[in-house]
Amino acid sequence: MENNVNTINVGIIGAGNIFGAYIKGCAVFPILKVVACADINMEAAQAKAAEFGLKALTVSELLADPTIQMVINLTIPKVHADVSQQIIAAGKHVYSEKPLATTRDDGRKIIEAAKAKGVLVGCAPDTFLGGGLQTCRKIIEDGWIGRPVAAAAFMGSHGPESWHPNPSFFYQKGGGPLFDMGPYYLTALVSLLGPARRVTASTGKAYEERIATSKAQFGVKLPVEISTHAAGVIDFENGAIATLTTSFDVWAHHLPWIEIYGTQGSLSVPDPNTFGGTVRLHRAGSNEWDAIPLSHAADLQRGIGPADMAYALHYGRPHRASGEMAFHVLDIMSAFDEASQGGKHVALESRCTQPAPLPLGLLQGTLDQ
Repeated sequence: MENNVNTINVGIIGAGNIFGAYIKGCAVFPILKVVACADINMEAAQAKAAEFGLKALTVSELLADPTIQMVINLTIPKVHADVSQQIIAAGKHVYSEKPLATTRDDGRKIIEAAKAKGVLVGCAPDTFLGGGLQTCRKIIEDGWIGRPVAAAAFMGSHGPESWHPNPSFFYQKGGGPLFDMGPYYLTALVSLLGPARRVTASTGKAYEERIATSKAQFGVKLPVEISTHAAGVIDFENGAIATLTTSFDVWAHHLPWIEIYGTQGSLSVPDPNTFGGTVRLHRAGSNEWDAIPLSHAADLQRGIGPADMAYALHYGRPHRASGEMAFHVLDIMSAFDEASQGGKHVALESRCTQPAPLPLGLLQGTLDQ
């Protein structure tokens, strides 16, 4: 890291499943120093602090600590907005797990509060900054598939109740396949194609109740409060039309994660919930798909998004996994049920700037100025 870049002290609120990935991911970037963690369950915070050599604090203590400049919000989705608002009110920059919030109103309040307070908002996922999706971005921008005209994206599983230690929130407001996994797919599409302008969709659910079979909650009944199958069409401002299906009602499928179709070829995009994967290209006139070597590093974990925000703070440039883009993704997801229930297209009110691609040749642990 450049000698003149000051380290940003980071606190984490929420000591759940994803905590370790953030610790390991942030450790790759010397600009970030995770110093403390907090959770409403103090025992959970103390356990993570002991495991990773951090200070265990209450939420109030962490927010009051003047040495902490950025807070990563890893709480459950339904309290993302409330916790992010507390972080902003404390005058600290916030990077939230996805989704930014569970409603447009709450998402909008976060963005407005941050602007008023003069702090930055970032939001997961940051997987679009990995080698897989950055390679796809370069292929598109270099014109290998011509003008993008369409895209297709699919996420199907039978839900997390067979493996997750606390699956109930996946079936509550702010959960479901669209709000849980949709941010990976939609953030990937926005990063590759730019912002969207309207949505139409059909949504529904196969079961009113699920039964947990994970070891921690075996046999627990899980009321289903949200849609568990969502199929939509998204019109992008650049003219591309994308279909997106997300489902917790599918036992298995052979569909691709994402494909982008252009006037001169097709692009197979790897799993947007990873930083790497195999990129495949089918050029017009070819008889086969070709695997394309990755142009950017893929040996990353959660943490490049907060690191990019720290570089933005130091150099005064825009950050890529921005609150603006996360709110746009939230707007798109919110439009699915609205379109389905109203039998209409929903015009999106939000817009965002397509994040800048990462430059080639970055050394491990560094980002651009």
